[in-house]
Amino acid sequence: MDISYVGTREGWLYLAVVIYLLSRRVIGWVVGDRLHRDLALAALRKALVMRRRPEGLIHHSDRGIQYCSVDYQAELRRYGIRISILGEGNCYDNAMVETSFKTIKCELVWRTVFYTRDEAAHAIDRYIDGFYNPVRRYSALDYSSPA
Repeated sequence: MDISYVGTREGWLYLAVVIYLLSRRVIGWVVGDRLHRDLALAALRKALVMRRRPEGLIHHSDRGIQYCSVDYQAELRRYGIRISILGEGNCYDNAMVETSFKTIKCELVWRTVFYTRDEAAHAIDRYIDGFYNPVRRYSALDYSSPA
């Protein structure tokens, strides 16, 4: 789980994602015009709907205020999800999500000028649902797609 920024002519758009590390699939994502706890909670809730059975899951994130909030931690505990929060100062601890952000930015964001947040949001949605999850191949998955 992590949050990244997408620049538009209208201002920043924030992208919160939850990635299922076993398949590299983006199972929860939400965009918003403000960086706040509700953005992270919405992505988590979407992931829980997609994943359906959270037994045995470990939630891994950085020490962002969104993930350390009482509401967010309560949501994880409600589903029996184990909590793993990164140590301080090690940027490699969340490398899988950071790599996914780089892929999304390299293949979509940096190649496009988004005039509005809405335009960027629709493009990201199409990219994740239409390419990243069902089509994009990964060597770590024996050249299969996350879906």
